[in-house]
Parts: sequence; C-alpha cells; structure tokens
Amino acid sequence: MAAIFCNLSSLRSPDSPSFSSLSSSGIQSSRFSGVFSPSPITFPAIRRRVSCQSTSPATSSVNANAKDFLHISDFDKSTILNVLDRAKEVKALIKSGERTYLPFKGKTMAMIFAKPSMRTRVSFETGFYLLGGHAIYLGPDDIQMGKREETRDVARVLSRYNDVIMARVFAHQDILDLAKYATVPVINGLTDYNHPCQIMADALTIVEHVGQLEGTKVVYIGDGNNIVHSWLLLASVIPFHFVCACPKGFEPDQETVKKAQNAGVSKIEITNDPKEAVKGADVVYSDVWASMGQKEEAAQRRRVFQGFQVDEELMKIAGQKAYFMHCLPAERGVEVTDGVIEAPNSIVWDQAENRMHAQNVIMLHVMGL
Repeated sequence: MAAIFCNLSSLRSPDSPSFSSLSSSGIQSSRFSGVFSPSPITFPAIRRRVSCQSTSPATSSVNANAKDFLHISDFDKSTILNVLDRAKEVKALIKSGERTYLPFKGKTMAMIFAKPSMRTRVSFETGFYLLGGHAIYLGPDDIQMGKREETRDVARVLSRYNDVIMARVFAHQDILDLAKYATVPVINGLTDYNHPCQIMADALTIVEHVGQLEGTKVVYIGDGNNIVHSWLLLASVIPFHFVCACPKGFEPDQETVKKAQNAGVSKIEITNDPKEAVKGADVVYSDVWASMGQKEEAAQRRRVFQGFQVDEELMKIAGQKAYFMHCLPAERGVEVTDGVIEAPNSIVWDQAENRMHAQNVIMLHVMGL
C-alpha cells in the first residue's frame, strides 16, 4: 500500500478556554447538579464569516467580523473546541428535561431544502424549537432557488423575515451566494462540496466516546465526497490523524487535500488500501457509495467499490478500541454490514443525535447568543 498524499506535523494540544455552564434560567453554574449560583452569563459573541472572494470551494478564511458557518475551517481551533464544550453543556440541559432555557425565543429560522433530508430537517427544527424558536421549512418546490427566483433575491427577502437561514443545497456556489447577500447568519446544512454541521456532530461524538479529538486516528472508507472534504478542513484546524481509503479515481478534491496538508496541523493520508488504513484506528467511518444525485451510478460504483465494505473482518483489523461511525442513511449490506452497524462499538445513533446538539450551539454562536 502506498499513500497518495501524506503530511505529518507534530500533534499539539494547547489548552483552550471553555464556555461557562448555564442553567435553564440563564445563569451560570459549574455543573448540571441542580444547584445553581447566579452570575452574569459571559458567552463570547464571536462571529465568523468565510471570505467569498475566491472561486475555489476549498478556500475559506477565518474573519473576526464573520456571521456565517459555511465551512468547518471558518472557525479557528479555540472556537471549534469551545463550541464542542458548549454543545455538551446544552445537550445535558436538554436531556435533563429542563425547558426554560430559551435563547431562541421570539426568533425564526428559514430552512431551505433543495435536497430532502430526515436528519437535517428534524435536528434543526427540533433543536430550534426546544430552545424557544420557530423554524420554517421551505422544500424544493417552495422556492426553486436559482430557477423561479434568483438566489440573491431569496437571501434578501428571507433576511427581512428571519433571524437565521439554514440551507441544504446541491451547488456550493448557492450557499456562498446566500451568505453574500443575506443580512442574517447563513448555516450550511450540506452542499455537494462539504457538510460542516455533520462533522461538528461527529467531532462531538468522538469527544464523548474517545475522550478527545486531538491526536485520534479517524479512518474514512469509501467515496472521497463532501464528508471527506469537511474532515480534511477540520484537520487543517485541529490536530489528528485522518486517513481516507477510497478506490482509484474516487479520491477527494485535490485542492482540499492540499489545504489540509499545507496547514501543517494534522497527519493526512489518502490511500487505496482499506485494510492497511484501518490499523490502529480510533474511528472507522463510512458513508453511502452513491450520494443523492449519483444514484444512476450506483450499480457501477458497487462494482468499483468492492473491497471497501466495512465488515466484521475490517473492524477486527482496526482493533478492539475502534468505534464505527456512519453519517446515515446507510445501505446495509453495501458499504457496511448489518453486523457492524448493530455492534456494541457502533456509535452511529449517538452520532445522529448529536447533529441536533452541535447545530444548536452553531446557531447560538453565529447569532451571538
């Protein structure tokens, strides 16, 4: 096995600040123990926006005046770690049954869905509701963005009605245009290029089960798709070992690989040998071989991807400590066996739940709450 790309730097773990815990009534506490000592909340209202000057989807920069979440690398390391810390706290509060912490009270979110989705819709809509807000679903036939009405016009109009916009679209340029013309925060719910909210949920899940993200080995098996691009962008900010094992011709975007390598933060490997890739993995990650919009290629992809199924044998090579993750929906018996996804070391359902908790704090962050 020969890696196509490889970059290694020292894995460093500087201390980062954490958000203060909060009670349901909007006061701080050191833990969710039911005993609270009132004091002012001091959550920093940092806002970040991606630079839209470049036509390359792989190019994003951290901007102190930003308001949007379009790529995971829009956030710097301390912000990402703080969002994950706060997500754990808000998750604990929600799961405790407390329902008086309502930072989104009186606020509305427009949810644009050019691509349908169960997890994205339910996690955003439920999360926004549980924290006091009202979410409006706009399906493919409600707007027909870019066809019936120009994206810039949609962005301006929705900004007049809503406090935040979430969009799940095909073309990455659509999310960039929404953010460019909207006057409220825009959150990327998925594009063909990347899926930053999913990877924030994945990072939260890894922190919960492994203990930390920094220094872990995450091995992705399958197509070098939008999930891989977001993992690579995260690896350009947080130090860990990321491996993508995919068939020849299905590697991730070269510019995005180079961005992750040139950042000098993580060890990055792109390989065509899944068995070698998974050795010593903390996490083995899979996704469908044919994403939405590629279903006509499904039969051909199944032939090409033979040998890239995550089965019990591959997990045995990974080792007993390895967890299995999948962003769902899964095609059982195709990219993953039923036995692997149902095994005790599968953390797929925690991962799915954490979409809501990670996204809640992403929304809090970009809205300055």
